[in-house]
Amino acid sequence: MKNMNRMKNLGIAAALALGASAFAQTPINVDASKSIAEIQPTMYGIFFEDINFAADGGLYAELVKNRSFEFDSPKMGWQEPNSNRHSLNKNSGIAKIINYTDSSGNENYARFEINDASGYEIINEGFRGMGIKKGENYRISVMTGNVNGISAIKFELLDENGAVFGEASIAPKGNDWTTFETIISPSKSAEKATLRITFSGKGSIDMDMISMFPEDTWKGRKNGLRKDLVQLLADLQPGFLRFPGGCIVEGRTLEKRYQWKKTVGAVEDREMLVNRWNTEFSHKLTPDYFQSFGLGFFEYFQLSEDLGAEPLPILSCGIACQYNTGELAPMESLDPYVQDALDLIEFANGDTSSKWGKVRTDMGHPEPFNLKFIGVGNEQWGQEYIDRYKVFAKAIKEKYPDMIIVSGSGPSPDGEYFDYGWEELKKLDAELVDEHYYKSPQWFKENADRYDDYDRNGPKVFAGEYAAHPKAEDGPKENNLEAAVAEAAFMTGLERNADVVYLTSYAPLMAHKDAWQWAPDLIWFDNLSSHGTVNYYVQKLFANNRGTDVLKVSSNGNKLIGQEEIYATAAIDSGKGEIILKLVNTSAENKQVQLNISGSKFKSKADWISLSGDDIKAYNSFENPKTIVPVENEVKIKNHRTVELAPNSVNIIKLKKS
Repeated sequence: MKNMNRMKNLGIAAALALGASAFAQTPINVDASKSIAEIQPTMYGIFFEDINFAADGGLYAELVKNRSFEFDSPKMGWQEPNSNRHSLNKNSGIAKIINYTDSSGNENYARFEINDASGYEIINEGFRGMGIKKGENYRISVMTGNVNGISAIKFELLDENGAVFGEASIAPKGNDWTTFETIISPSKSAEKATLRITFSGKGSIDMDMISMFPEDTWKGRKNGLRKDLVQLLADLQPGFLRFPGGCIVEGRTLEKRYQWKKTVGAVEDREMLVNRWNTEFSHKLTPDYFQSFGLGFFEYFQLSEDLGAEPLPILSCGIACQYNTGELAPMESLDPYVQDALDLIEFANGDTSSKWGKVRTDMGHPEPFNLKFIGVGNEQWGQEYIDRYKVFAKAIKEKYPDMIIVSGSGPSPDGEYFDYGWEELKKLDAELVDEHYYKSPQWFKENADRYDDYDRNGPKVFAGEYAAHPKAEDGPKENNLEAAVAEAAFMTGLERNADVVYLTSYAPLMAHKDAWQWAPDLIWFDNLSSHGTVNYYVQKLFANNRGTDVLKVSSNGNKLIGQEEIYATAAIDSGKGEIILKLVNTSAENKQVQLNISGSKFKSKADWISLSGDDIKAYNSFENPKTIVPVENEVKIKNHRTVELAPNSVNIIKLKKS
């Protein structure tokens, strides 16, 4: 025990230097002479769904909630603290919601009637407050019309105690709708600021699209995406981006489904929709959860391009969420749904003279997005899904024969619906079947061989949503080391079967600490900061060290799948000339393994990246975001060398070929 503790404390390099000892050794034999499967560039990707305030209030950097008064309660998110403070039935002012007589998606605006400018104010609360950083500038914009007697509009940032720490003004004029902009430079930082609006003059003014964005967004795009969150995504080096969901694709009813055509074009004309997660869980109600679609399909395609990831849009197949209403579009009424799919492909890939290619061009992207994948339905099941999938597949393949269609096997990794879906999709020669599983860490370890016996001639697999759910306190604590290491063990099986598994993604992607519905999640954020979970770093380790071809790994003549609680896979990166070993120790003890690599010579110096910890319940938090993160060392490794794997560890060893 004394020697074991000594090795544990010495770290990777020292453990290697100690060499063999009295511990039992697990041989790991790697045949580097030939590839047994090609690893797809899309092997490790990301799945985005607008859950947990991931879009509005998260990735989409808008700070004003209900900026165009379109929520079901048009003033939700806005307070008029003293509109009735004066006596004699005379208000200092009031905001009246007016409905446009002729509009697209923007139906409402506010008419401010000011009787006493010194007494009227309206305050926007933001998305659980507004994250404001000292040293950054914030652009305020507002559309005004019918200006009558109002000479100025003042915007003030208020901290949690109501103190002003930044202000700016505009001087509106004219009867026609006009957009005015100004900049606020705050004197300090605040996580839960609010925005106060006051007026100079007496009269009335119409206002719409009251908006505030940081100037410092991803790639500096005006009114764009939150920089720190996109950087976390970029660091994953994803092979694809699946969007926009998830269950929000389906909607609780077909009327409330996600319709991509309503999310493109001018931002102010996009039609707001209630988010289907707003009251889904009675213990996590978020009735103020709506979708402004400022982050719409154009922005998703643009983000995919930024990340170097293949875009993978998922569309409604004419079935509302089967956990809710399960409403069906009749087969004879399916044409509009199918046309949406065909039009989306034209939007992504069509030339500038096509109807939808021109829409893309007018939005600033004349070049095609080079869409290769499209998904039909999210996680529907039963004959109703198969019947509708057939119609979509026929229409898409007739017009776009090279388009790869993603189908689904339902919400579970087994059972009657799963078996039926796979059986039928095989008959239809489906290309990619999406599988989802949210299970315990033990399930993930026990199912690391899940794809070993899948039909090599059948449809390929998209592991589109998965996460280990440990028994922990609900919330960020669910993203603990136990879950992450179990996922890593399972992922060795995904990679080992890269001839069957073509795409994989953890889910959900991100969550706001004050407005989440579902845990665990890959990334947690508040209004000012964000951090990757232990699970995030596991995903990053696998994705950043993907390799190009799978190599055969064995131990005592068998695949290494949990013997001595060790899991392994190996790959070669033909471009970099590297052999990449991924070794996972799910045990609470140190484990010694002997590396035996045949079929290739390699240099003695190697990079060893390790993620580990003693406490399986440990997790990264806002207070300590780096509790468990990968550590990299340069080590010397010779063939037939015994190395030690720390308890609860994920290890990447990269050997340079001679």
